Amino acid sequence: TCFLEISSWSFSLETRLPSSHRSVEAEPAQILLDMDETEDVPKDFIKLKSAKLSVDEVSELVISPYCGAVSLFIGTTRNNFEGKKVIHLEYEAYTSMAETEIKKICRDVRQKWPSVKHIAVHHRLGVVPITEASVIIAVSSPHRAESLEAVMYCINTLKASVPIWKKEIYEDEYSWKENKECFWANSEK
Repeated sequence: TCFLEISSWSFSLETRLPSSHRSVEAEPAQILLDMDETEDVPKDFIKLKSAKLSVDEVSELVISPYCGAVSLFIGTTRNNFEGKKVIHLEYEAYTSMAETEIKKICRDVRQKWPSVKHIAVHHRLGVVPITEASVIIAVSSPHRAESLEAVMYCINTLKASVPIWKKEIYEDEYSWKENKECFWANSEK
């Protein structure tokens, strides 16, 4: 256990973290901060839900005092596809299998980038209106290279292997979209 001792002076910490983090001001007194890394063990946060996704909520899950980087991917619903006007998207999933596959992705990330601290993968199910997030992935690590690479790996692998299906609703028709990266779609051709 490592301890940091601050005594006989006060300090003010102000940061630009998500909205729920507040400025902290210490009273002039002896402050003992436990810097024991076991208090911040690596965690994976996986959620599939029909409610609106929150970038603040997902990014706050992965913040760690041991990390200098939080990288995010936010996939949103756009209003067009190949010249057609998109009204909204609808997602369906084989939920238990999707969660299992996302856990595998998290394990793979930790093998490829051992310094990664926390991983959050939240995917929306059901109707997703234009401009709203369908998927948010957040990764924290001590340095940016690992978290940026891990986020890219997460989204690419999720699209290739997780059983979540997207239906695009247009003005006068709809279309189930096949992920070109999806391994089972390519094996049938």
